[in-house]
Amino acid sequence: MEKRVTFNNRLLPYLLIAPQMAITIVFFFWPAGQAIYQSAFIPDPFGLKNQFVGVDNFTYLLSDPYYRSSFITTAVFSFLVTAISMSFSLWLAVLADRVIKGADGYRTLLIWPYAVAPAIAGVLWLFLFNPSIGILPWYLARMGYHWNHTLNGGEAMTLVVIASAWKQISYNFLFFLAGLQSIPPSIIEAAALDGASFWKRFWTIVFPLLSPTTFFLLVVNLVYAFFETFGVIHTITAGGPQQSTTILVYKVFADGFVGQDLGSSAAQSVILLIVVGALTVAQFRFIERKVHY
Repeated sequence: MEKRVTFNNRLLPYLLIAPQMAITIVFFFWPAGQAIYQSAFIPDPFGLKNQFVGVDNFTYLLSDPYYRSSFITTAVFSFLVTAISMSFSLWLAVLADRVIKGADGYRTLLIWPYAVAPAIAGVLWLFLFNPSIGILPWYLARMGYHWNHTLNGGEAMTLVVIASAWKQISYNFLFFLAGLQSIPPSIIEAAALDGASFWKRFWTIVFPLLSPTTFFLLVVNLVYAFFETFGVIHTITAGGPQQSTTILVYKVFADGFVGQDLGSSAAQSVILLIVVGALTVAQFRFIERKVHY
């Protein structure tokens, strides 16, 4: 017999969800509404009044080659961060799931980087790869390669991808390890008794059973790459050199807070919201079909 929770007081359920609804309205719906409203205006240079321009901000953005190039930069950056962080964390989870001496200590150490703020993570990797005082460029110079991410756009993209992926590995590791430990050992043992090799067991049994966790992390990591990597990029490259690391969320900041073009910045935030929403819907519409619950 199914048991259901009932409230004698009809007002009590609304009072319980009221704090969360208030937070959602104040910090999510209200800023989103303001962004949509401001995207239809252009402020004067002194910020004293706004001129209504309708959809001209969106028209200008879509015709701007620098803004269109930021879409490509964001796509490359998001794909690399998601692929590297998820694949590396899955490999670590598989190793940590094995019965080895000191496994709990290894798991604890692997979780620590998640506690580091994105800006701090960016500073750490900036010191490691600093062309003047960094230890890694010094070793690269001894091997004949001169690293300078302040001048080379490819090296700058490589650095922010590494720093962003490193920051997210711990988060992915926790979920992959939990997913691996939830798989019944009897299934793996039965496959081993049938003569299946480690990789055969992994790709035919373990990985399909991890598909719900993998799908969840795919959505989370894409959102992370689009939004939460701002601190890493700002501390390491500030979008440079020559906007080679300017992703969409950083361009919103650069045009709005640095360039003081609030109308264009608001329009960019609306476009970014639509892009991320469309990607999330596409993932649930097409990729979730291959998930085995």
